[in-house]
Amino acid sequence: MFWRLVTLVLCQASAAGVGWYLAPVAEEWQVTLAMTLAGGYIWFVVDSVRGLRLLRWLRAGSLTDLSLGNGLWGEAYDRMRRSLRASSRLTVESEGRLKDFLAALQASPNGVVLLDSDTRIEWFNQTAADHFGFDVRRDLLQHFGNLVRDPGFTAYLGARDFLHDVTMPGRENSTAKPVTLSVNLHPYGDGRLLLLSRDITAVEQAEAMRRDFVANVSHEIRTPLTVLAGFVETLQTLPLDDQERQRYLGLMSQQAQRMQTLVSDLLTLSRLEGSPLPSTHEWVSCDVLMQQCAQDAHDLSHVLWTQSHDLHFEHSEGCEIAGSVVELHSAMSNLIGNAIRYTPSQRRIDVEFKRLPDGGAVFFVRDQGHGIAQEHLPRLTERFYRVDRSRSRDTGGTGLGLAIVKHVAQRHGAELTIDSTPGKGSTFSVTFPSHRVRYAMDGPMNRAVPTTSA
Repeated sequence: MFWRLVTLVLCQASAAGVGWYLAPVAEEWQVTLAMTLAGGYIWFVVDSVRGLRLLRWLRAGSLTDLSLGNGLWGEAYDRMRRSLRASSRLTVESEGRLKDFLAALQASPNGVVLLDSDTRIEWFNQTAADHFGFDVRRDLLQHFGNLVRDPGFTAYLGARDFLHDVTMPGRENSTAKPVTLSVNLHPYGDGRLLLLSRDITAVEQAEAMRRDFVANVSHEIRTPLTVLAGFVETLQTLPLDDQERQRYLGLMSQQAQRMQTLVSDLLTLSRLEGSPLPSTHEWVSCDVLMQQCAQDAHDLSHVLWTQSHDLHFEHSEGCEIAGSVVELHSAMSNLIGNAIRYTPSQRRIDVEFKRLPDGGAVFFVRDQGHGIAQEHLPRLTERFYRVDRSRSRDTGGTGLGLAIVKHVAQRHGAELTIDSTPGKGSTFSVTFPSHRVRYAMDGPMNRAVPTTSA
């Protein structure tokens, strides 16, 4: 302000000096006064022009430089320019942080929806769009309840109790492919809500499988235990002759063997799921595997049936598979055992280990049993799934054999395929990739194992 007054006085003094110097002697004081007033007016006009330039610069919101010189307006301009540039910098940084924050929400594996105080949609990420079927151009500022009409969620929103979540079907939910979402609301700001959605379909399926598994195991163990308990009570309370006692003891032994087989299969599955993958540097001889499987099949056929099956084994001689001999033997024995259990006696069962043109190999078991309807095929590898429960129990099956085969195949990079026609029999195949198979350079390609039994 001081310099502003100084410039005004200097301008008026300069104008007065010019007037006094140029005016006649008789009119010196009049001219000097007029020139002083004119100097003040000129200073006022120049000062106003500088002020107007600053005002236009502020209204335009421009960040370009403006030359106003020194003085009040120059200093005001400098201070305003620094303040505006600092504010602009903060705005840019805030926008950058906001974009980063929204990008982080966009990358979230959970669905994120921002709702205002009236539950209108302010923003949502792509995951939420997939969960609820939202479209960014159509559904912004729409009421969430108008777009998602699940009764459970409506009640959850109306109760305003957001300490727990609520489950609801997803947009793509169907009977064939169920989709379940977990939705949770979190209040924030001035009445706003943050909605988080999570796809828990896999978790729900795993929980259902766990419940079914526990129920099936309990049922499978309870049945033979009930039989054993009944026989024990009979032996303890009733006078029996030697023939009856031996019959009861035989039935008890059968039920105990059934429980032992079940526990053994459960332990096998547990070991397969919890152990490292089999090595690719340990090679197992197919010749030895096939000989062991042939002997096991011959014994099992004689135990289960009065007249055994027509068994035919054939394999590529000199073939080796990279993997675990215990797991491979378990998988092959389960496939052969299933064929023997579910194929009537004296019918043919073919077991072959064959080389493929790409260097891989396929192990398959073909029977002439009753066959399996197509609707059962996708579920055959589920634990405890049986097409005919009564026949399975009669032949000693646990319902875990194909689940073991599937796990072994996956652990060896192989693929299990099932082909069956009701009334014509079934073929179960395990195809091994070429990097898991090697062959001897010499010797015949195929050798039949003489284990055919009448």
